[in-house]
Amino acid sequence: MNMRAAVLRGHSLSMPIECVAAGEPRANEVLVRIVATGICHTDIKVAQVEGLSPRPIVLGHEGSGVIEKTGSGVRGLAVGDHVVMTFDSCGHCPTCSLGKPSYCYEAFPICFGGLRLDGSKTLSCEGAPLHGSFFGQSSFATHAIANQRNAIRVRKDAPLELLGPLGCGLQTGSGAVLNTFRVAAGSSIAVFGAGAVGLAAVMAARIAGASKIFAVDVADERLALAGELGATHVIDGRKQDALAEILTATGRGADYSLDTTAVDSVIKQAIDCTGPLGVCGLIANKNPAQNAQVNIISTMLRGRTVRGIVQGDSVPDIFIPRLVDFFMAGRFPFDKLVKFYPFEEIDKALHDADTGAAVKAVLRM
Repeated sequence: MNMRAAVLRGHSLSMPIECVAAGEPRANEVLVRIVATGICHTDIKVAQVEGLSPRPIVLGHEGSGVIEKTGSGVRGLAVGDHVVMTFDSCGHCPTCSLGKPSYCYEAFPICFGGLRLDGSKTLSCEGAPLHGSFFGQSSFATHAIANQRNAIRVRKDAPLELLGPLGCGLQTGSGAVLNTFRVAAGSSIAVFGAGAVGLAAVMAARIAGASKIFAVDVADERLALAGELGATHVIDGRKQDALAEILTATGRGADYSLDTTAVDSVIKQAIDCTGPLGVCGLIANKNPAQNAQVNIISTMLRGRTVRGIVQGDSVPDIFIPRLVDFFMAGRFPFDKLVKFYPFEEIDKALHDADTGAAVKAVLRM
């Protein structure tokens, strides 16, 4: 079928909208009419950095929409279902079999390779093959082909145009708190970076009943939003010593910390602010070669854990509907992060997401 898509051909945040064609969904696939799609910093990084994904390609991996066609082997999904699209996975490797699909052995080629695992393409432009299948969707388009594994059915009374960011950034931050850390009521957590991922973690920490929720950032408006969303302590990293503030307020260090900044000095603070048996989660990086120093003796003597977290350890078909329920109950008000843009203004939306002018930019189709 013919559709419109934003096609990335170079290494910039310019993605002109072109007429492209999509093939029929295969047996295990669905065709989704996109209602809206979030912009994630992974989209921005892939657009600007050479070598992460091939060109030309259609990016986008926080799509929400309505199923228009299903393949012959699809189960549990039907035409007319409202879905949020998330990351894809192979479904059969050891980690997928353990219920940890975000650590799929084939995650990189599936999500970044621009192809199905068998090497075929879902898209073409004027007869020439076009890379798609970005995170199993390529949702910077009016339609997308997704696998039944990464098209997650959601309740129809929820505002579908808002829900796309649950497929990546928001499930990453909230999942780190609720799935990875399993933050207990009365515990303490420090969140470094109050962007969409960090603010999702703040909201999730309030849901979990954490008694002390620290939000650290350098933007006044984001710190104010963090306070509105549940942070009990907001710390301006430019004017205050975040490490000292957290240690003083907790007396022994935080039970959990989460870095969403990928800034080496901030990562060190995130690790050092945890108390005995504390856990620090790392969910961002500047580049594949980035390293950060860890004080081995302090980490060892305090029994600290430092671990990476991908997609919030989410099992999407369980966790995303749970987040929708939290939102509908008023407990996860992520709509306060969203700024909408028409699809035709994708370059402006990308720029605003990159500069921080928008906490979570969402394209309406």
